[in-house]
Amino acid sequence: MPAATIEVRRRYTTDQEIAIIDAVHAAMVEALKIPQWDKTLRLVVHEPHRFTSDPRKDERFTLISIDLFAGRSLGAKRALYAAIVRNLAAFDIPVDHVKVLLREIPTEDWGLRGKPASEIELEFEIKV
Repeated sequence: MPAATIEVRRRYTTDQEIAIIDAVHAAMVEALKIPQWDKTLRLVVHEPHRFTSDPRKDERFTLISIDLFAGRSLGAKRALYAAIVRNLAAFDIPVDHVKVLLREIPTEDWGLRGKPASEIELEFEIKV
């Protein structure tokens, strides 16, 4: 049940925006082993002057924040980082222009269907 926010400093076409969302989602499916239907992602487009970053980075700088259940292995996280930059390369986003932040949340601190996720049978494995 990860939830991702993709923040960019430039405008893309609608088709490109959808493809960027799909690229990050595909990386999460591949590396975190979530179901294909599990898709909660937002793309936020900032005016460059409202989103500062390392001055050596241009308007292609991309910040991806992913909230997810705690428990993924370091190997799964490495695979996620690699898949994200590989997938975003199709949009001419350089590897050094991508920053990924993972925020791990215990299942008891994530509410689903009016209950803590720790009390719900999940449809995927967390410990990958």
